[in-house]
Amino acid sequence: MDMQAKKGAAGDAGSTSEFAKILRREAAILAQWCVQAGIEQWGLSAARFGDELARCAAARFRGAQPPSVEALHAYVCSLRLEDLGLACACADGMPEAWEHFFGVYRGYLRACAGAMLKRSASAPEAQELADSLFADLYGLSAEKRGSLLRYFHGRSSLKTWLRAVLAQRHVDRIRARRKFEELGDEDRADGAKLGVAAGTLQIADPHRARYLLKFTNALETALANLDARDVELLRMYYAEQKKLAEIGRGLGEHESSVSRHLEKVRQDVRRAVEGILRGGSEAVNGDGSTGGLSEAEIALCFEYGAEEAPVDLDKLLSPSAVPKVQPDGKTMREPRRET
Repeated sequence: MDMQAKKGAAGDAGSTSEFAKILRREAAILAQWCVQAGIEQWGLSAARFGDELARCAAARFRGAQPPSVEALHAYVCSLRLEDLGLACACADGMPEAWEHFFGVYRGYLRACAGAMLKRSASAPEAQELADSLFADLYGLSAEKRGSLLRYFHGRSSLKTWLRAVLAQRHVDRIRARRKFEELGDEDRADGAKLGVAAGTLQIADPHRARYLLKFTNALETALANLDARDVELLRMYYAEQKKLAEIGRGLGEHESSVSRHLEKVRQDVRRAVEGILRGGSEAVNGDGSTGGLSEAEIALCFEYGAEEAPVDLDKLLSPSAVPKVQPDGKTMREPRRET
């Protein structure tokens, strides 16, 4: 594809079908993504997986400016392709994929359910909560909306996504139980209780603000502990929204090297944030006043952090907060002030 075509290839992108057309024109790189995803073992075709990538891209860029082909490539490369391939195969009902999924994730989900309920993974309540999710994952729910796995976009690992979905199901059950408890209150005959109960399911997670604050604090700490060059890379890509090729020219690196480096930094930041959240407030401010979060709570932190961009990356990665990188690769970091 020539440079002019690349500049305009995604110019009218927006729907899944439009993204699919773009990806089909990139047959060589699509084939590489299919290999990375391991779709052959599940019996998925390259065309089918290309459609799945297009669906994910359409969800990612919905309502935003159409991305360039470079940006589209960078986005796909950032996805958990192996997890996405498995989820796609399961959603399509591939027996081999489901056998693998069941063997890997059933015990994991039961362990997560046990942690949420403060029970062992073998407790009946934990097994019932975890196993109830499989009906929606199979697409056998009463609403018949298809497999819940069609809502997985590969931005996080499949484990993280499943943990968050299970945590939300647990919260929904608590809300539903409270609803029926209020409906059972016969002390009021004027219908006031009914009005309160009917709105219970619409109430936001009461811990959402706390989780967001913990996530933001952990992210700030993780970014503060990065090398200046890594922070500069994040700032140029996220805050200034520069293309990979442009960043490469500024840093004296090839575009592919920038892409690999960016993915490594993202993974490092995620691991650091998860570690801080597990360690509690002592890892953030040294006061040791609160314990660490559970795996399910950490998953909710990331879910809430990803929704509607509540984290101000422009502020976190502003030039005043980022040490400058000189052409020779050395940094000019000022001593960090203790607060």
